[in-house]
Amino acid sequence: MGYDELIEKGKVKRIFRAKQKLTMPDVVSHITQRAAGKEPLFVEDRDYLYMLANMKDVTKKRSLEIYAFCLMPNHVHLLASPREDALDDVMRDLFSRYAMYFNRKYGRKGHLFAGPYRQAVCLDDSYLLAASLYIHMNPTRAEIVSDPRDYRWSSVKLFQNESAPRSFVTADFVLRLLGRNTRERKRVYSQLLDKSVSLAQGDVLEQSDAVRDLLRALARVFPGLFSVVTKKRQIAQRTGLELLDEKELEEKIKGTSAWRNRNSPETQEARRFLIEQLIARGYKREDIAAAFGVSIKTVYNALKANA
Repeated sequence: MGYDELIEKGKVKRIFRAKQKLTMPDVVSHITQRAAGKEPLFVEDRDYLYMLANMKDVTKKRSLEIYAFCLMPNHVHLLASPREDALDDVMRDLFSRYAMYFNRKYGRKGHLFAGPYRQAVCLDDSYLLAASLYIHMNPTRAEIVSDPRDYRWSSVKLFQNESAPRSFVTADFVLRLLGRNTRERKRVYSQLLDKSVSLAQGDVLEQSDAVRDLLRALARVFPGLFSVVTKKRQIAQRTGLELLDEKELEEKIKGTSAWRNRNSPETQEARRFLIEQLIARGYKREDIAAAFGVSIKTVYNALKANA
């Protein structure tokens, strides 16, 4: 029985990050897809417009919710969740349709994309906010524009303009984390976006921790704001999945120095719980062992206990 089915049946309360993607409805994901090799995904404006129309169509036919996006010349960022169909089916529809259009238009054959899409599950609201900011500042990191608000092929204007038109993008899902009204939310998001441009270092296509690193950097600059965001629990309410937020997790890790000298059932359960939380966020077992000052064998033994 897979994790998706176990979760649906209420058999497990926490998700483990596995090689298999989490495709169940309502799970919010930061999805990336890139062109094969050095091929472009978009050659001219009509290509971007076709992908936008395709995205809009899929949101209706597949009940996909898109919260933020950015179409880069050779890759795509989406912050989205399917409300009914499995994520794999929705992404296959979205990307295969575009690949057929692109190959037909430019007389090419073969795979347009480098492989299956990549997924980073948003396990808490802080990560959701950081992922949205990372997506919108991408064109600035790539030195396409100096201000991310000037980039035409992203959803950033929906997060900035108070009079933004209706769209297939549900920007409010992210903006509701900030402030009491639309004007305040967009003002705060703008401040965060400006700061993100100067703080972000990593490339999520190459470094899986890039969004998490941005989150930590922002939380150090805006501790009060992120303290409020973590209490919103929008992700938990949508998915029914309760995981510690980043700050809670770090605080509990700091309190594990006595692990090596205690083996009570309570200590073993606490150890296993924290390891599961870290694995759910994509940490490797080697990194977990180093963080706790224990051997990799200890990590594996903790996971096997009560499995």
